[in-house]
Amino acid sequence: MLLLNFSGEPLEAGTDEAGRGCLCGPVVAAAVILPEDFEHPLLNDSKQLTEKQRQELRPYIEKHALAFGVSFVGEKEVDKINVLQASITGMHRAIDALSVAPKFIIVDGNRFKNYKEVPHKTIVKGDAKYQSIAAASVLAKTYRDAYMEKIDAEFPMYYWRKNKGYPTKQHRHAIRKFGSTKHHRMTFKLLPTQLKLPL
Repeated sequence: MLLLNFSGEPLEAGTDEAGRGCLCGPVVAAAVILPEDFEHPLLNDSKQLTEKQRQELRPYIEKHALAFGVSFVGEKEVDKINVLQASITGMHRAIDALSVAPKFIIVDGNRFKNYKEVPHKTIVKGDAKYQSIAAASVLAKTYRDAYMEKIDAEFPMYYWRKNKGYPTKQHRHAIRKFGSTKHHRMTFKLLPTQLKLPL
């Protein structure tokens, strides 16, 4: 059973990101403030849900949230500032996009930087503990998946529609065969060293 609130503050925003471990595409972050009476039987950490369940939840969250914001940090910026900073930057931008200013922020994970003067708490596995973080994880994941499906049309040989940019065998095989694209993160190890071809 997910908890509604950590701080007791009604305007508490939960924030999370998707795509940190991917070889290509953006890091996408979301922030959500939920009303006190929010409930949905499916709501959970997005990784515990099927794609169909996430797609069902997204419009429900967007309709019933007091406020939500989503932000994209592109692969070039990820390369420039590193993926951890990209995650934190993305979460700050998602909070910036909220139509209601939060009075407290709960963050999935253990790393965050102060957002203005708003107090915050980092919570490991927070997306499996608090509704607003779970809702943010669903939005971040569904927005990112939709983006990866869109760019898959341009580069179908990488199967991003299926692997969403994660380092699957299929994705790495395509990188070996076709090289990297403008969407790949060049600071990431796109191929394991043991897969290098002998000279």
